[in-house]
Amino acid sequence: MSEAEGTVKLERDGKKLIIEIDRKDKMNGFTPMMFDGISKAFQELEDDPDLWVGLLFFAGEHTTAGLDLPKFFGPNAHVDEESDKDSNDRPDAFALRRICSKPIVMAVQGITYTVGIEMMLAADIVVASEDCRFCQLEPKRGLAVFGGAHVRYIQRAGWGNAMYHLMRADEFDASRALEIGFVQEVVSVGSQIARATELADEICQCSPIALQEIKRAAKVYLQEGEEKAFAEIDRMRQVTLSSEDAKEGMQSFIEKRKPSFEGK
Repeated sequence: MSEAEGTVKLERDGKKLIIEIDRKDKMNGFTPMMFDGISKAFQELEDDPDLWVGLLFFAGEHTTAGLDLPKFFGPNAHVDEESDKDSNDRPDAFALRRICSKPIVMAVQGITYTVGIEMMLAADIVVASEDCRFCQLEPKRGLAVFGGAHVRYIQRAGWGNAMYHLMRADEFDASRALEIGFVQEVVSVGSQIARATELADEICQCSPIALQEIKRAAKVYLQEGEEKAFAEIDRMRQVTLSSEDAKEGMQSFIEKRKPSFEGK
């Protein structure tokens, strides 16, 4: 991936996969190659049992100004059809097709527009800097929302709040995002990545088997409703109680020490 098209940098830190998206000279405007790189990163996270959590953030002062529209819709736009076909089989950062089974923590800052919001709402935990500015501005460009905002806004904020922002394509700040459940913490400018890292480290203190079962069953609730989600309890019980992690959890309780989980 060329720097002009943006880069997706990966770093392993213990049980974390750190994913940094960098096209800061263009306010992290998204290109097709960036989408492909993020998709591959999520596949790596999903496939590696030694990786328990993804930590996602953007380089520079801003999350993203949204799509670099000419790269997608201009006369010279080019999307690699083979790569696009392959990406359909991978977990994606927008959770539109295949949901990543592992926890995703995301940090956002500054301008966080369109696809930045949609990616954020598909994450599990979001830390925002207090200078964040959010806007789902597609309708002001003659476009509908293509990354799931029509669903995610309603899930998080309810119909009225969702339409209040989607129908106006207005800009709102970090305190409003916290109020309607779009982000979970608002922190001082420059500390959002450090705080997101702390949260990812906390997640790594838990059994990955337990957390993946919780996330999977919670998604069943969103997609299929309460009855189906309650029916998942038996499976969660069987999967977790038969794990080595559960045995370690019980033993550590008896011995009054911190557990040392292995994801088995």
